[in-house]
Amino acid sequence: MNVGLPGPGVLSLSKGSMADESNSLRVRLVTPERILFEQAADAVELPAKNGYMEVLYGHAPLLAELGAGDVRIHGGGAQGEQIYNVSWGFVEVLPDRVTILANDALKPEEIDTNRAHEQLDRGQKMWNEAGESEEAYDKALHVIAEAEAKLATAEEKH
Repeated sequence: MNVGLPGPGVLSLSKGSMADESNSLRVRLVTPERILFEQAADAVELPAKNGYMEVLYGHAPLLAELGAGDVRIHGGGAQGEQIYNVSWGFVEVLPDRVTILANDALKPEEIDTNRAHEQLDRGQKMWNEAGESEEAYDKALHVIAEAEAKLATAEEKH
């Protein structure tokens, strides 16, 4: 007795099976204020807290903390590679979907380099005044990393 199984030579496609997917990721980049990107892409490069990682279709599920740096989305529409500077947050990776929840995210043209230089100066001042406090050093490094990432993104666009 055949209980719902296809016969020889019959391909059965259920919703969500890999056979009916286009092998592209559904990528969503959001901040508390706005949605910056929501469409299909071939690959995504992310600044995880411990270094960059690249996500392709079929990636093993994971949840990671974001650092400060560039999210590069490859093959996302007619524009080719798209770059967004993100600062902290989380990323959820599933085999067919990437959701990036960033505290802050900017397109390269939105970065105010004067403010980023001020932020860098503020972070260096915090570092110099941290004394013996490990927490103060961590906060200073956080501010410095964010400012340096913004400046690197802004310089790359020119």
